[in-house]
Amino acid sequence: MSRNPLSDEWSRRALLSARRRRLALISLALGGFAIGTTEFVAMGLLPNIARDLLPAAYSQSADGATAHAGMLISAYALGVVVGAPTIAATTSRVPRKKLLLILLAAFVVGTLASAILPSFGLVLLARFAAGLPHGAYFGVASIAAGSLMGPGNRGKGVAFVFAGLTIANIVGVPLITFLGQVAGWRVAYVAVAALFALTFLAVGLALPHQAAAEGASIKRELQAFTKPQVWLVMGIGAIGFGGFFAVYSYVATAVTQGAGYSESLVPFVLVGVGIGMTIGNLLGGWGADKSIRRTLMFGFAGLLLALAGYGLTAHLIVGIFFFAFLLGLTSSMISPAIQTRLMEVAGDSTVIAAALNHSAFNLGNSLGAYLGGAVIAAGLGFAAPAWVGVILAVFGVILTFVSYAVQRRQAARGEPVPSDTREIRTIPA
Repeated sequence: MSRNPLSDEWSRRALLSARRRRLALISLALGGFAIGTTEFVAMGLLPNIARDLLPAAYSQSADGATAHAGMLISAYALGVVVGAPTIAATTSRVPRKKLLLILLAAFVVGTLASAILPSFGLVLLARFAAGLPHGAYFGVASIAAGSLMGPGNRGKGVAFVFAGLTIANIVGVPLITFLGQVAGWRVAYVAVAALFALTFLAVGLALPHQAAAEGASIKRELQAFTKPQVWLVMGIGAIGFGGFFAVYSYVATAVTQGAGYSESLVPFVLVGVGIGMTIGNLLGGWGADKSIRRTLMFGFAGLLLALAGYGLTAHLIVGIFFFAFLLGLTSSMISPAIQTRLMEVAGDSTVIAAALNHSAFNLGNSLGAYLGGAVIAAGLGFAAPAWVGVILAVFGVILTFVSYAVQRRQAARGEPVPSDTREIRTIPA
């Protein structure tokens, strides 16, 4: 039987398109992998950084110096908070691929500066600068991934980009942490800069042209801030998610100084967190495309259980391993749900909504790291951050109930509200 050459040509084109789409998605996730590594590797290297950059303080009090070094985590997080809405709003007319490449180049520069600057103050500024492109990258990459995956798959698109971040906690963070312990924390950040350079090449080669959203403007993007639901959902991420960072920021010192075990166990604990985050991210992406509300409720219930369990067992290495894994799983269930919820309640302000999610999470990062360090510095022990986390997570649950109560009242008044159980509009290509 003769073959239809026209049919074969269409098959080849479809196959090429599918391959290009997969490569493009992988390149976007690789950016998430590099960002996850640069954001979380400090957690495992805080004692090393404190010894090098704060030697006098470390010789007097290792706990106090390590808690002070936690400001590097807060500085990066504040960079995300400032950069996410600012960059998203002012670059809304820039084609997405071009913008992603600019952001990746900024990551290379900021991370290299973190590695080579000589003093704690300068490294603090470099970590702030390195955080500026974080939220905008995830926001634009999430929209690009959603358009590549097609209508009805927004949550899965968000989860795919987030998958790079969660996998970083299985592979990238433990390996770079080990490298930093062996060769020095500065070498670790040079390796992270190389990851960003590789991502720059991958996105440049694999991602098809992505135009800016039609009708995009600073005014349209800034309209997101006029919507009360946007502020409520940001509060859920900023306060509720802070509990995870209150614990995770000091997990290395909980293992070594709290439980009294060797720092060689720290990378294995980080792997456990990363595995939990990867599983939770997949569950959260799937759940967000079913019901955002139920995904948030299940995620917060699990997060509260994990925080309480960690607080009760942080003196045991088994407790740290198990509940740190559970913390990673439950917190990552929440992430895609909050991102998807923000993109829906923001209406046409798609780009800034996607980026604001990361402002919210990194407010939580900064708040959690600060409060966790404060209770440790006050001498309350390395289990104390978990109880700070419980309080923050409870406030996250309250804000979730308030958000949906407001939505019910809006619906009762006949106002348009986003559907909880699936996509009401597609992401503009």
